[in-house]
Amino acid sequence: MAQTTFQGPVKSINGFIGAGVGNVVSLTADTTLTVADHAGRILTCNDADGKFTLPTIDATADANGTGPGNDPNNTNNVGATFTFIVETAATDMDVLTDGTDKFVGGAYIGIDDSAAGKTFISGATNDVITLNGTTKGGLAGSIIKCTAMADNKYHVEAQLLGSGTLVTPFADA
Repeated sequence: MAQTTFQGPVKSINGFIGAGVGNVVSLTADTTLTVADHAGRILTCNDADGKFTLPTIDATADANGTGPGNDPNNTNNVGATFTFIVETAATDMDVLTDGTDKFVGGAYIGIDDSAAGKTFISGATNDVITLNGTTKGGLAGSIIKCTAMADNKYHVEAQLLGSGTLVTPFADA
């Protein structure tokens, strides 16, 4: 089906269903993500040391400056969400921004023994999430959700699976 543009609110009485083979994208090599190909889809991570770069946030009203919602080719991507699910345990897997955009939010890393998991909050300059399959999380089943929330800000929420003495997965490039 071709891409369709709506102007104004859209209401569905029974909801929208994102399903089918096109709803899951397997990332098997370093990838620079795009809104058109990756936003709103399940991104399965199958490269243990892959680098997955989020698109630059564009918070402008319209590409041609005519006001919000007037241009069907608007490049504004605020609200775009990227959901990563780790299928191949990470060794040095990164989810990163363009360097200008930063993360705000947190990541919980749970471990499978009697020790408690831990929550880490991103720092103001953090633009990389690094998973190593152990202390920073990234075992198969880990999930990261990044949403463009404003100019230069990606909200991140992560539920990571790890082991050992846990450390923050957030870093600066």
